[in-house]
Amino acid sequence: MPLSDIEIAQQATLTRATEVAAGLGIPEESLEPYGHYKAKIALDFVDSLKDRPNGKLILVTAISPTPAGEGKTTTTVGLGDALNRLGKKAMICLREPSLGPVFGMKGGAAGGGHAQVVPMEDINLHFTGDFSAIALANNLLAAMLDNHIHHGNALGIDVRRIQWKRVVDMNDRALRQIVASLGGPGNGYPREDGFDIVVASEVMAIFCLATSLHDLKERLGNIVVAYTRDQKPVRARDLNAHGAMTVLLRDALKPNLVQTLENNPAFVHGGPFANIAHGCNSVMATSTALKLADYVVTEAGFGADLGAEKFVDIKCRKSGLRPDACVIVATIRALKYHGGVDREALGQEDLGALERGLANLQRHVRNVQTHFGLSTVVAINRFPDDTDAEIARLQTIMEPSGVPVILATHWADGGAGAENLAKAVVAVIDEQASTFRFVYEDTLSLWDKMKAIATTIYGATDISADAKVRAQIRKLQDDGYGHYPVCVAKTQYSFSTDIALRGAPSNHMVNVREVRLAAGAEFVVMICGDVMTMPGLPKVPSAERIDLDDKGRIVGLF
Repeated sequence: MPLSDIEIAQQATLTRATEVAAGLGIPEESLEPYGHYKAKIALDFVDSLKDRPNGKLILVTAISPTPAGEGKTTTTVGLGDALNRLGKKAMICLREPSLGPVFGMKGGAAGGGHAQVVPMEDINLHFTGDFSAIALANNLLAAMLDNHIHHGNALGIDVRRIQWKRVVDMNDRALRQIVASLGGPGNGYPREDGFDIVVASEVMAIFCLATSLHDLKERLGNIVVAYTRDQKPVRARDLNAHGAMTVLLRDALKPNLVQTLENNPAFVHGGPFANIAHGCNSVMATSTALKLADYVVTEAGFGADLGAEKFVDIKCRKSGLRPDACVIVATIRALKYHGGVDREALGQEDLGALERGLANLQRHVRNVQTHFGLSTVVAINRFPDDTDAEIARLQTIMEPSGVPVILATHWADGGAGAENLAKAVVAVIDEQASTFRFVYEDTLSLWDKMKAIATTIYGATDISADAKVRAQIRKLQDDGYGHYPVCVAKTQYSFSTDIALRGAPSNHMVNVREVRLAAGAEFVVMICGDVMTMPGLPKVPSAERIDLDDKGRIVGLF
């Protein structure tokens, strides 16, 4: 029986963080160790790098995710290891896993097989405490808001127009809609409320977009938490909360240094979901890595319609970062699923389903090439039951696109299994100049930005919203937020808002159910379809399999 991901990770020989850092030119005095194998990088060292030239930035994204799995994080790790095997100075930048999916559906999110970041257990669980700090900062603001109202409400906050929710880093559907402040006048004003998961918090988005402690504090101060009775915004700085929030986040903002199974450097920092937030690791980590390495491989969450679009239209727009190439990850199994095959039958050869499912990959390739203007490579994360006929059919159909389609076996073989992928990516960077572009311009209205994403990237005919939501969007436009980018929250499983529509559906409508202002992060969230900002656990959560064995070792993470 093959080893599980956690068994592979537990058998790895790790290099001390000081040695990993030394390979990047980071002095020991600029490290803040968290044990032997993980450390934070001091912000004064990060600041000292600002005049260095940037390396090449490689974005890894994927087709629309399926229950079969695509292996985007695994490919990111494998590609980074492969680049180092080719003699390139490379490192990777990933997001931190959220405990919600770890104990829910995923069971872990640190890569897989022989392409993982380690120490795997630490990264998947409490790590360096960043998510706890983000939750505390978020909930401190909520507590100070309620406290202000309780002690006289000098700002005249309308308790019916409170916008700020508390958060917890766990999937808990019972907290989506609650009644708060019961028990009498001493406990505040009773009202309907709800929790979000930490990764959906605006504090997480701010954390991942901030470029310094000063920028972090300014953005936190700009958070709109409520409105007055005459509908004037009340911000975190009006409550004098942003200073204390910054204190809670001071250490968290420092990038986390870990390593791959092949002892190559990795930053794992920040973790917004791409289906409900902007889905990219921190600007701080990516920008720092680009000063330390010649090639930096980073990922954007879920499919290219979500994570990559937000990487381009939010992260790149706000930070000035520009990717030099993009890798789109697919599997033959997942493509057959998009072609209509049931999960149980994905191991059987089915050329017709593969052809139908390739429409999903082709649309993602077209979006990345045409609408993001990025040079593209397709990575086929190979499974043992992929047949030669299926591989040949895929390559034949994709050939007219002119995009290299590279088979990779990094899950089984580590960096050695992704060397051909690494060579193709380097060649694309050297030979093809990307013509990077945004999907929409800042000058478009919020409504037209949402429409541009839906019609251009999702293949929709149009967007819709009820009168209340349209009025909210108009008010945000009139209040001066129209120049903000749009952050779409929708299902990751389809280009549409209907998870049942696999492949590349067209001529569908995208309904905007709710709109939220993220004034500190400087974007407007458009919540579409049935997507939830507080997920629930599945019928059999991964938590049921996670345990300690008789020797005190963690088992069940994968």
